[in-house]
Amino acid sequence: MPSPAAAQTAPTAAERVYAHVKRGVLDRRYEGGVLLTEGELAEAVGVSRTPVREALLRLETEGLLKLYPKKGALVLPVSAQEIADVIETRLLVEEFTVRRALPAPPGLLDRLAALVEEQRLHAAAGDLAAVMAADRGFHAEIVRAAGNQILCRLYDQLRDRQLRMGVALLHAHPDRIERSLTEHTEILDALRAGDAETAAAAVRAHVGRVEALVRGTAR
Repeated sequence: MPSPAAAQTAPTAAERVYAHVKRGVLDRRYEGGVLLTEGELAEAVGVSRTPVREALLRLETEGLLKLYPKKGALVLPVSAQEIADVIETRLLVEEFTVRRALPAPPGLLDRLAALVEEQRLHAAAGDLAAVMAADRGFHAEIVRAAGNQILCRLYDQLRDRQLRMGVALLHAHPDRIERSLTEHTEILDALRAGDAETAAAAVRAHVGRVEALVRGTAR
């Protein structure tokens, strides 16, 4: 029998549905334009329809779904405006914070190097969702290192959109993984050298290449 502490931490039925659907949207198992029904999701997760409705409402508030009464929930495609907004915000936050992260402490440099290697391992295994999670983690580490909590919270709000766009990008351009590893290494080398201008330029070039490719894959 599970302990009281284990029972308290077990996810609710609605949380399980939420995690299942969100993971499916972010890793493109549920692509933009797909209509999800309460019955299908209830069966997939092994719950009743009530927690499914609760989870879908939560995902609608996050901008991933659009609910249609008695029909289901439509997975919203990534729009051109959303891409532009995410890229613009990334550039503003990441260029500023990469400068503020200097001089980079050894712990930060070690974490960044580990995330580059993690990306490489996930790429070898063909796990694109994990590649993007490590990719996003690399940039988030730099943002956190700048020490501005407001910017950290703003950047965290981009997380789901970054992951979703990134997985779509890697599916369309699998050669992008190796290039991204090279670009991350360039950013890391600039941080090791304490060169703020080179680090900012490397971030700007990296995000700019992502923008060009993602715009080309947007539907």
